[in-house]
Amino acid sequence: MIDDTLLESLDKMDKAVEHVQHQFVAVRTGRASPALIEKLNVDYYGAPVPLQQLASFQVPEARMLVVKPHDRSAIAAIEKAIMASDIGVNPSNDGQVIRLAFPALTEERRKDYVKVVKNIAEEGRVTIRGIRRDARKAMETAEKDGDISKDDLERAEKDLDKMTQEHVDHIDKAAVRKEQEVMEV
Repeated sequence: MIDDTLLESLDKMDKAVEHVQHQFVAVRTGRASPALIEKLNVDYYGAPVPLQQLASFQVPEARMLVVKPHDRSAIAAIEKAIMASDIGVNPSNDGQVIRLAFPALTEERRKDYVKVVKNIAEEGRVTIRGIRRDARKAMETAEKDGDISKDDLERAEKDLDKMTQEHVDHIDKAAVRKEQEVMEV
């Protein structure tokens, strides 16, 4: 019972860390990255379709992103979706590809993005602590029901705390890396 609870908690914590790292990728830095736009939904023949299914991406320069649609008739819809998004870049096209030139970030904008990174990291830490709380509650219930002993509960709680701390550390390290990347000029 304890092993099942700990394994389930470990799995959930791993997924929480993975989710936070995925959210960090979407935070804009001074560089162009396909991750900034690949999840955008494009109205393609009346249905919302993720941009990554409609086009391929290239980064020829640090601040330039090239979007090459598989279907040239989708260029207008892709441009419209990019302009409607909040990435702050105006697309330009030559009839075959769409070019996105990312301007250098101002110091103020970089600080705003660092705040976003910190908020994402805090949400991740809260999620992990919630997983720990739920696992601890389940183990305490099992102890009250007589399924596990008090000593087993204490050992499991120590393991759970250690697991929680390791996952929080992963999020903290990822947040520090992303903050440095955002502040890099």
